[in-house]
Amino acid sequence: QERTGKLTCAVGDGGNDVSMIQESDCGVGVEGKEGKQASLAADFSITQFKHLGRLLMVHGRNSYKRSAALSQFVIHRSLCISTMQAVFSSVFYFASVPLYQGFLIIGYSTIYTMFPVFSLVLDKDVKSEVAMLYPELYKDLLKGRPLSYKTFLIWVLISIYQGSTIMYGALLLFESEFVHIVAISFTSLILTELLMVALTIQTWHWLMTVAELLSLACYIASLVFLHEFIDVYFIATLSFLWKVSVITLVSCLPLYVLKYLRRRFSPPSYSKLTS
Repeated sequence: QERTGKLTCAVGDGGNDVSMIQESDCGVGVEGKEGKQASLAADFSITQFKHLGRLLMVHGRNSYKRSAALSQFVIHRSLCISTMQAVFSSVFYFASVPLYQGFLIIGYSTIYTMFPVFSLVLDKDVKSEVAMLYPELYKDLLKGRPLSYKTFLIWVLISIYQGSTIMYGALLLFESEFVHIVAISFTSLILTELLMVALTIQTWHWLMTVAELLSLACYIASLVFLHEFIDVYFIATLSFLWKVSVITLVSCLPLYVLKYLRRRFSPPSYSKLTS
């Protein structure tokens, strides 16, 4: 550990293994005849040694990839709305006028996008049986590709692109209805976030579908209470619907195309086992 600088995992089942478990980066204790000293001092506890393979290859791999996707998406969600505020301020000569009021920002961070984003913790790229059958899939994690400076930069660029597209699209398509800029941009932002979650998901779980529909239903239902910020009669018009659809399509469609091309010409290792 000291010479290589690599992460270490220690596995033990007795009291004499406690110091080794505590010194390692990740300790796994096995409950055995020697008592529970090792399992109590460890980060993870298993009842049999044979469960170690599933702990690493299935749960450990899924935990790493899910944490990477969740952390990057939280950054994207916050940076996207910040980019919209920056574009809005720059268009109007950097006037210190907030694009959205506090209640809309709180709703955006909680009930409108929280459920779909946190449903990413249920995502998995391959089945548990496949992950156990092909332990080579675990090697991809050692390269740090799911969570690196490269992926962070990619998500930053995606956030800037989508935030700018939504804001400039709202200004161009709704030039005569600028008084409704909040309703236009906020609706496009919510739809974009829901579509981005759908783009990120590898394997759909029924709770993910519920989270997507529930968030959209919460936004539609809350329009009754948001009449101070959003004109309900305006967003029910056909002009509003098709223009917002165009803005959302422009912000999300290129990413869908890039994802398809990447999986077509440079597929990840797990896709060869799921196709």
